[in-house]
Amino acid sequence: MINTHISTTLKTIALSAIVLFTSCNQKKETVEGTETKETTNVLLAEWTGPYGGTPAFDKMNLDDLKPALEKGMELNLADIDKIANNTDAPTFENTIEELERSGEELNRVFSYYGILSGNMSSPEFREIQKEMAPKLSEFSSKISQNEKLFKRVKTVYENSLKTPLEADQQRVVQLTYEGFAMNGAELDEEKKKRYAAINKELSELYTNFSNNILADEEGYVTYLTKDQLSGLSEPLIKSYAKAATDRGQEGKYAVTNTRSSMDPFLKYSNERELRKKVWETYYSRGDNGDDKDNNENIAKILKLRKERVGLLGYDNYADWRLQNRMAKNPENAMKLMNAVWPAAIARVKEEVADMQAVADANGDKITIEPWDYRYYAEKVRKKKYDLDSDEVKQYLQLDKLREAMFFVAGELFNFKFTPIEEGKVAVFHEDVKVWEVNDKTSGEHIGLWYLDPFARTGKRSGAWATTYRSHTTFDGKKTVLGSNNSNFVKPAPGEPVLVSWDDATTFFHEFGHALHFFSSEVRYPTLNGGVRDYTEFQSQLLERWLSTDKVIDNYLVHYKTGEPMPKALIDKVKKAATFNQGFGTTEYLASALMDMKFHLADPTNIDVDKFEKETLAELKMPKELVMRHRTPHFGHVFSGEGYATAYYGYMWADVLTSDAAEAFAEAPGGFYDKEVAAKLVKYLFAPRNAMDPAEAYRKFRGRDAKIEALMKDRGFPVPKS
Repeated sequence: MINTHISTTLKTIALSAIVLFTSCNQKKETVEGTETKETTNVLLAEWTGPYGGTPAFDKMNLDDLKPALEKGMELNLADIDKIANNTDAPTFENTIEELERSGEELNRVFSYYGILSGNMSSPEFREIQKEMAPKLSEFSSKISQNEKLFKRVKTVYENSLKTPLEADQQRVVQLTYEGFAMNGAELDEEKKKRYAAINKELSELYTNFSNNILADEEGYVTYLTKDQLSGLSEPLIKSYAKAATDRGQEGKYAVTNTRSSMDPFLKYSNERELRKKVWETYYSRGDNGDDKDNNENIAKILKLRKERVGLLGYDNYADWRLQNRMAKNPENAMKLMNAVWPAAIARVKEEVADMQAVADANGDKITIEPWDYRYYAEKVRKKKYDLDSDEVKQYLQLDKLREAMFFVAGELFNFKFTPIEEGKVAVFHEDVKVWEVNDKTSGEHIGLWYLDPFARTGKRSGAWATTYRSHTTFDGKKTVLGSNNSNFVKPAPGEPVLVSWDDATTFFHEFGHALHFFSSEVRYPTLNGGVRDYTEFQSQLLERWLSTDKVIDNYLVHYKTGEPMPKALIDKVKKAATFNQGFGTTEYLASALMDMKFHLADPTNIDVDKFEKETLAELKMPKELVMRHRTPHFGHVFSGEGYATAYYGYMWADVLTSDAAEAFAEAPGGFYDKEVAAKLVKYLFAPRNAMDPAEAYRKFRGRDAKIEALMKDRGFPVPKS
């Protein structure tokens, strides 16, 4: 998952999910007729120190947050007023470039806000978040509904159609104009007021939704005793023991309510009733009928989204959202998902039959239920491929995986990662480590990479990438400050972090986002954004390098002996590559389909739980598994709008991924072919959003992507042309 920079001109919708914001511009500006802008609050202040300045995370104080946000909004609006009231004729330089330059202090505050929200949330922070969300929404509306400002933007846009600008400038103008137009800039006064009121209400609902999920993740923990550890590996037991100790339960073992803690328990525990308890606890987040229940929030969100786009003349939210995505409309997105869905659920049927046969042969006298799927899938894996996931984990050390990622970055992107001496760069937690990124050949400084790998109280679940500062050159070169954030279970002191193959893949995936940040060659902040059904492609593609021979031979070594993974085990891993694709594809696609169907439906009097249940039944969802993200905790879609009607984008991007991977597989040098790698960087990473994604892909591949490679990768029947 990616958290990207969004320029000041496009903040309207994004402010409702402010955790997604990261900073970009760092240069001080002056407001006409005043002294230099006041930035005594550390959260507003220009970043200082080496590497072009870095956030003062060590001086971050929650008490500074509210005044910093308020002052940042005030300064940002002063920037906007200056642009809007300029008496000179609108030009790219005095309107669009000034918008790109505006709001730098507030952008800096958003960097701290994102950390406090995603990595270090607390009850005190959540109160501030709840209070400020509607104020930030109102601030956003003041920009998007500024008639003078939009008139200037529209003039520059229309002039650019007659006399085109440079290609990247044309792209910025287009994106800026569309950002205003899509968010109500051309509505009449009455509709503008309602539009702003809806955004304000939505911002509060998004905050409530995400805080409810976090509260359930923190509030529900399953504690085990020593006699309930059957089937669990020694490293996992030690991790659960530490989690319990950290919560004041010395001598017990804690399965926390996060995927990274839940998943291995369901996979290995022999205690079926406990598996059921852990499964129910995890999948009922936000759906417990208490004051943290999200069903009412979702119903309100769906109604307000439909009403808001109705003001703009759209029948439904999906039509409005997808107009500038690669899919263009919900019909195209549904066409892709419906092409894969039948093969996915058919494969689930086969997988369940295999698992039931194992259970019957063992005399277990059970029928496969959702809390059994991972457990018996492991037994089938061993039977079919003689592959033990726990054995594979012994060769997947987190530190070695990081070294492998650095190696791949060096081979494909010519990047070198060097650890920063502790204390030289401020961090927000002792677990966070920092590396400098340089060009291997020239030594040129490219940026800093922050890694925050471990789960903790107050940190949202999952894995993601974000930027504190993005690459730009239009106003003096800015280097990148990028971050990867994970939720690996912190080991006992002196123990290695051993992860599953899936978690290792996710680690590579999120690093792919970071490489996208570091590869940027764009001039303007807005162009560091992305098209949602395209931006996951680059990161999904990087996953492929985990299973390349150079990575396996040099970095996947046993945590005790240091011996490389045996060829026989590697062969088993590769042979089993399509194993359990029914489960993985179906649980994902169910969420993506549900996202789209919720936003195509009439939300009047909608019963969220009932709609979820009935829609899944219509889809013939297998009863032995559930959606990857059940609706009451589907944060991608309901804690903001970044992935709303866009969760399908992972599969859209995966079509590109599979097709692009074939380009490497067919090349003389394979996945390390220098010529193909150079095209990869030039066309698919460096341009970010400076080029239409479809055009960029055609420049790389010489044609559009085809679905056939995706189906082959998953071991599904390839559709006939």
